[in-house]
Amino acid sequence: MELLIKNGAVFDPKNGIAGDKTDISIKDGKIVDKVSTKASVIDAGGRLVMPGGVDAHSHIAGAKVNVGRIMRPEDTRSGIKPRTKLTRPCTGYTVPNVYAMGYRYAQMGYTTVFEAAQAIMKARHTHEELEEIPIIDKGALTLFGSNWPTMDFVREKDMDKLAAYVAWGLLASRGFGVKVVNPGGGEMWGYGKNVSGLDDVVPNFDVTPRDIIISLMKVNEMLGLPHSLHLHCNNLGKPGNYRTTLATLELAKQVKPSKDRQVMHVTHIAFNAMGGTNWMDFESKADEIANFLNNSENITTDMGQVIFGSATSMTADGPWQYTLSKLVHGKWSNGDVELEDASGVVPVTYYRQAISHAAMWASGLELALLTKDPYKVLLTTDHPNGGPFVNYSEVIALLMSSKKRQEEIKTLPPVFNERTKLPGINRELDFNEIAIMTRAGSSKVLGLLETKGHLGAGADGDVAIYDIKPDQIDPSVEHVKIKSAFSSAAYTIKGGEVVVKDGQITATPMGRTFWVDASVPGEHTEVMMKDIRNKFKNYYSIGLANYMVQDAYLTHPKVVKAGVVPVEVS
Repeated sequence: MELLIKNGAVFDPKNGIAGDKTDISIKDGKIVDKVSTKASVIDAGGRLVMPGGVDAHSHIAGAKVNVGRIMRPEDTRSGIKPRTKLTRPCTGYTVPNVYAMGYRYAQMGYTTVFEAAQAIMKARHTHEELEEIPIIDKGALTLFGSNWPTMDFVREKDMDKLAAYVAWGLLASRGFGVKVVNPGGGEMWGYGKNVSGLDDVVPNFDVTPRDIIISLMKVNEMLGLPHSLHLHCNNLGKPGNYRTTLATLELAKQVKPSKDRQVMHVTHIAFNAMGGTNWMDFESKADEIANFLNNSENITTDMGQVIFGSATSMTADGPWQYTLSKLVHGKWSNGDVELEDASGVVPVTYYRQAISHAAMWASGLELALLTKDPYKVLLTTDHPNGGPFVNYSEVIALLMSSKKRQEEIKTLPPVFNERTKLPGINRELDFNEIAIMTRAGSSKVLGLLETKGHLGAGADGDVAIYDIKPDQIDPSVEHVKIKSAFSSAAYTIKGGEVVVKDGQITATPMGRTFWVDASVPGEHTEVMMKDIRNKFKNYYSIGLANYMVQDAYLTHPKVVKAGVVPVEVS
């Protein structure tokens, strides 16, 4: 298979291409320097060309996603599209079915998406759903922040055991990286409690969130994992939580990276950038977070941008979900995974006239606009927590147009101007910065920039073409056209195959599932497994033999090797 994309206005930040008229050659699924005269040709005609989109944080598969579908029958009845000769039936808006997940991402020009949280015990379910999502490449981050073995080994200060457990847990779950949600809080929720800061002691384990975060950052670098620690901070959703967030970001200074990437990725940070003392004096403090990022290294974030309208909150932060259900007087589902974590699901709606919602909407935008380096802030909505991923085009238009932001601000409560910095921000991002936040930056954060997020030789043949000509449009003024173009790609090419043309699905190849194979000395695994076997014997309700994800669950795996990297972890 050979394909030549001609006459495109290419934005490829990794390779220093910013709007140049450049041809893209693809052969056998990979970008190459040149193809033969027999190659199929797409004439982009000066239209915008970018690498396929990469989403580093979304909730697309697993038990909590399925619970969200069950809890929202009214949502399932929206977005219905019947089966065609090529595509399966689609349903849902905030929590689409698995087929809609793949089709809609591809229609937006995205080709790679990572599920943000899977418990090891629930990983089989996660991979069954990932297998059914068409077209896109995907992977899942594995939860470790409240696991009993994690806290045991942290208390013992045994980094060798902890590293062995993380490596084994990634293998058991076929996971891509280390996810930590409200560290220690999942265990506390088993007692109906929560941690309130970095130094609260988790009962029965004598460890703190600070201990858990630092230890897992160190182990992440000991293992040389492609991605860093992926952290959902303590105190999410609480007025005044920006102080906890800043204290958490400070912890990254204690660990050296083993690779050219961050040591800590703080996710959906808009929900952790809150000021005030209650919901009456609630305000955005995203400017404080952005200032920290501008003066720090080894930390990245993603927006978790709020979208006005319907959303479904789902997270392994069980205590927050309970609190949220009381705030919105809504339905609530609680989940507990043995010895691992606690989750919850709550349907929500974000209202323009609620100043707390408006300030949260502002905080994601402020973070992206006030942080100077776009590689430090990825574009996400924490789908479906802040809003469905199909609204990424809305976020792009807001980031590129001050005029659009001012139009939106006029619809918000008058006190909005006092509670946020957004009205005074004039910065408008350009196409290159958008390409970083949705392609190159996401790939670098994940540790996949060698093959994802760029259009140089050796990269995956994933390309998006959008129906706008960068040299003939002013995004600041013509933001409606920007939103329309990014919501429906003219072409999406996945692995050299055209899967979307003029916004319509044209092919449904099976994407790959990425997971990381980490290694430690055999004797470390042997010692660690004695503890694991004891846990299964005394506490788990299932047997160890039925716990791990088997190879049959991944029909198109992509194994990323991670070796033991000698780094200083003290």
